[in-house]
Amino acid sequence: MTSGAKQHTPSADIKACDPVWMRVQAEAEEVAKKEPALAGFVTKFVLSQDNLESAVVRRIASRLDHADVPREEISAALHDVIGKNPEIAGAIRVDLGAVFDRDPACERLIEPLLYFKGFHALQTARLAAELWRDGRRDFAYYLQSASSSVFGVDIHPAARIGKGIMLDHATAIVVGETAVIGDDVSILHGVTLGGTGKQDEDRHPKVGNGVLIGAGAKILGNIKIGDCVRIASGSVVLKDVPDNKTVAGVPARIVGEAGCPEPARAMDQMIESDL
Repeated sequence: MTSGAKQHTPSADIKACDPVWMRVQAEAEEVAKKEPALAGFVTKFVLSQDNLESAVVRRIASRLDHADVPREEISAALHDVIGKNPEIAGAIRVDLGAVFDRDPACERLIEPLLYFKGFHALQTARLAAELWRDGRRDFAYYLQSASSSVFGVDIHPAARIGKGIMLDHATAIVVGETAVIGDDVSILHGVTLGGTGKQDEDRHPKVGNGVLIGAGAKILGNIKIGDCVRIASGSVVLKDVPDNKTVAGVPARIVGEAGCPEPARAMDQMIESDL
């Protein structure tokens, strides 16, 4: 390669042509045209930003802004996290796509970015987790506390979270310290991934890929939830669940197969009456 040749990297290519960000910007321009009262709002959080990551950081920092720790400090910390962990950019896009794909109330990509607290809480948790791993545990704890107060979602920054996650409605979701959530998981409001007892070791659930967790479900203890499992609303799960099963009840028991290859995407929570 000659010294004057231009070198391409994946990150550079993404920045040069990012269809997700281009679509969000186009949607923002449409909002500004149709709702002049919101023109300044969408300009501040989308049209004036360089990329999707910056837009997400600015929106989160604005919502978590407080006299104790102003949005400028929060924004600086989150930008630092993304700068050190460029893979977060991909996770943000997959999460955004998950909401658009699975939530029938979501008709545009811009909606989770600007309005959906589940998306905001998830991205706060994702960024707080990187602060935690980087040794900035007090800042991570602060973000957990602020997110719990503002969004009603309490996710410990040590919890491990995959990509393609949707927190639907999100209010009262609790995720404990040693919990693990796989990829492509849908979690509805009121769900708890909790521990049992007071032991300080591994004590929270491990949730596989493609899992659908219905509203109000409680999954307690260091148990394994297999891939592509459906957990019915209001269930209390205390034991391991094999792959591709539906569980329901208090305590939960297996009531049938999952009913589809990807429960988290299908979002079908109905259980046949003869089960």
